[in-house]
Amino acid sequence: MKKAKVWFVLLLAIGLMAVCLVEVSAKSDTEEEPTVSIRKTEEEVVLYTIHRGSYAETGQVIGDLYALAGNKGISLLGPACYVYLNNPTQVSSPHWLTEIRIPVSEDALKVSGTLGSMTDIKMLPAMEVAVTVKPEGQVSSGCVCRHLQNWIIKQGYMPAGSSREVFLTNFTTDDYSKMKTEISIPIRKLSVESD
Repeated sequence: MKKAKVWFVLLLAIGLMAVCLVEVSAKSDTEEEPTVSIRKTEEEVVLYTIHRGSYAETGQVIGDLYALAGNKGISLLGPACYVYLNNPTQVSSPHWLTEIRIPVSEDALKVSGTLGSMTDIKMLPAMEVAVTVKPEGQVSSGCVCRHLQNWIIKQGYMPAGSSREVFLTNFTTDDYSKMKTEISIPIRKLSVESD
C-alpha cells in the first residue's frame, strides 16, 4: 500500500508539473530560486468561465467577463486567475482548457446558474496552497513551476488540485514576460501509512 501511494504521488506531481511546462525557459546561473510559502486561503466567490484554446486568446475572454460583471452589477474584488485544467504537453493548443476566474462579492451568488453553459458564479472552499511568484521579466513560468513542484514533494506534501496563476499586474500588455504572477498549487500533507 505504501509503494502504491508513493507512485500515485509521483505520477500526479509529474502530470501537474507538465501543465506548467508549456514553454521551458533557460535559467541563468545568477537567478535565485523563487521563495515558496504555504498559505491558507479563505472561502472565495468567483465569476468564472471555461476557455478552450491557446492562452494567447484569453484577452477577449477576460474582457467579456469584466463586461458581464458590469452588466449584471457584480462587484469585482481582485485580479484574474487562470486554473490550468489539462496538460498542454499532451494536447495541442486548440484543446487547452483554462478556467478563468475573477473574485467577486458574495451577493453575486444570487445570479449563479443564470450566466450560461460555460460561465457561472461559484464558491471555492478554503484550502492550503503552496505559493510562489513568477517575477516580472521572466519569459516563462516553467522554471518556477518545476521549483514549486519539487518543493511540495520535498516538504512532504502532495498536489491536491490544478495549478493556478494569479496576474498581479494588469493586462495592458500582451507580453507575458512583463507580467508579475503568483503561482500556487493546492496541497495536502502526504501521510504514509505503515503496512
